[in-house]
Amino acid sequence: MLVGGFGTRLRPLTLTTPKQMLPVVDRPMISHVLAHLAGHGIDDAVLSMGYRPDAFTAAYPDGTCAGVRLHYAVDPEPLDTAGAIRFAAAAAGVDDRFLVVNGDVLTDLDVGALVAFHHESGAEGTIALHRVEDPSGFGVVPTDADGRVQAFVEKPPRGEAPTDLINAGIYVLEPSVMGRIPANGRVSIERQTFPAMVADRCLFTMASDAYWLDAGTPAQYLQAQLDLLDGVRGSAPTGVSPDAAVDPGAAVKRSVVGPGATVGAGAVVQESVVLAGAVVGPGAEVRRSVLGPAAVVGEGARLDDLCVLGEGAVVAPGERLRGVRRPDAAG
Repeated sequence: MLVGGFGTRLRPLTLTTPKQMLPVVDRPMISHVLAHLAGHGIDDAVLSMGYRPDAFTAAYPDGTCAGVRLHYAVDPEPLDTAGAIRFAAAAAGVDDRFLVVNGDVLTDLDVGALVAFHHESGAEGTIALHRVEDPSGFGVVPTDADGRVQAFVEKPPRGEAPTDLINAGIYVLEPSVMGRIPANGRVSIERQTFPAMVADRCLFTMASDAYWLDAGTPAQYLQAQLDLLDGVRGSAPTGVSPDAAVDPGAAVKRSVVGPGATVGAGAVVQESVVLAGAVVGPGAEVRRSVLGPAAVVGEGARLDDLCVLGEGAVVAPGERLRGVRRPDAAG
């Protein structure tokens, strides 16, 4: 599992916390990902880490998460996707067929079906595909009728993609793929390894209509929470933690309020995420926004249009903000 990125698209939330450790309703994102994998028979996972590895080890001191045994591989330097995969596989002694997942992808993909297709096709590598309306921000994967990859186009210009099927960030790989990745330096699996496999006609795909979400941006991180609250992925959980303090005169609508958070009298929290220890003052309004841990929205203030507050950020009483990140996303 690739969890080593800096999470720049989710700043300022990730200035202090790796994105996979950010809560999605009631538990960290990584726990949701691993629970899904455990449901398909995965019982060991190697975390390829780089940024803030201590956050993972501190959260799971017994070396398990969602019933999956964890192994840690901390990259000595940024190695990009293929380099990170090779380093993690070598560190854990992987010598058989294995699965690669991006740690910020939430999905209900049938992993067993993906592995079975990979086996039946005789592929060296198989990529899970997902259909999207705008593929310009993803790796686009045109295939032939048998599912063999014809090309691998990384983030094509808007309107120029040859297909709307994208790389879903989940791969089944044979150990021979490791021999394709140089042992040192940065190597991209999307830009270097996969195109070489396409040339050798050994890279296949399987498309799926299962739920899929890249939770790596504030909008998608928020959507991941709303999808759970709406029951899109099964039984809807309770969004408000029993350890939160919500005034009876406040209105919390289709939102997550984390443990230790406070929502004052007359406040409105709508389609938003209020993380642990954050404070929404009396009469304040928080709409379609995300408040990081211990962030404070002062009395009568208003946040709209995907404001994102980092840990401990403060909005003064009466302030009006739209689409603002505080502190600035550049950190």
